[in-house]
Amino acid sequence: MELPDPSIFLQRLFAALEQDGIAAAPLVLDHVCYRVETAERYAAWRDHLSKNGTLLGEHVIGGRPIATFKLYRPFILQGRAIDVIELPAPKNGSPYAEGYEHAEFVVGEDPQVFAARYPSLNWDLSGAEKKINADVRLGYGGFSVKFHERSLEEVIAEENSTK
Repeated sequence: MELPDPSIFLQRLFAALEQDGIAAAPLVLDHVCYRVETAERYAAWRDHLSKNGTLLGEHVIGGRPIATFKLYRPFILQGRAIDVIELPAPKNGSPYAEGYEHAEFVVGEDPQVFAARYPSLNWDLSGAEKKINADVRLGYGGFSVKFHERSLEEVIAEENSTK
């Protein structure tokens, strides 16, 4: 069992951003999200990833657990090292096919300020008011891209330190 190479997924994602006029090169690619269809697949991938990386945290969000891992060996794409994987358990009533579903970038500022630079795009602002690491999102056919102020690893470390 090996986590699929995210290169094709990320190439599609970068092409979509480029077509929309968003320069992704200066942005930090924070993490990619790998979705699974069943609780059994979640458990299997969680076990596999725990042998290939460090569990940064597992938290219940939206009524289901989401585990985040920092891989021992990152994926490398176009000079970028992608070493954080988000693994959400499936949410009842929201089926997803197994595979990469979204990637998130760190923009280092309020994500609404970032989104305002691209007013012609159809932004999903539903995450913009979150108290912890607000985000804005663009949806594309079969995947999405989120932009937030801080890295997921940093946010999890902060949450873990307050427990």
